[in-house]
Amino acid sequence: MGPQRGVSDPDSSIGTTACLRYFGHLLEVSVVTEVSRSLVLSIDPGTHCGWAHSCGQSGTFDLSVHRDESSGMRLIRFRGKLNEILRDVGVDIVVYEVALQMLHRRSGASVQSEIQGVLKLWCEDNQIQYRSYSPTEVKKHATGKGNAGKPMMIDAAVKRWKKIFQDDQENEVD
Repeated sequence: MGPQRGVSDPDSSIGTTACLRYFGHLLEVSVVTEVSRSLVLSIDPGTHCGWAHSCGQSGTFDLSVHRDESSGMRLIRFRGKLNEILRDVGVDIVVYEVALQMLHRRSGASVQSEIQGVLKLWCEDNQIQYRSYSPTEVKKHATGKGNAGKPMMIDAAVKRWKKIFQDDQENEVD
């Protein structure tokens, strides 16, 4: 019989950490899961969809609609990319930034909402947990201030990870 899991057992924690990427830098967000060492996929939904996996891989999906394609192709491409990640490195939980409906950016919010819908359906189909975070929650966690601007977020990320990110990585780490 193996060791019993209890309060004194350091491996019994149900908290895990996910990385959300915001304006060029990683942010750590606590996520409650049933598995202490989860494979976490972080998504920043959008046409240039940033992603990061707890295994260290990250990148950007270009979900632009190409000439002579329907707008639904971006969603099919997105689902295909999710399937690749699931097949290659596995996923136990997905965290993503929730789209906020803004009147002046309605078309961008619409794309984000469509991508979120596909993401939720994909998670349900594959029995994967998922959790969304508002931009305010991400900013508050990183800086202590829910309305922090980009420079403050960059400073917080550089202090946390002691890594300098290049401008060309903005979509990847956004």
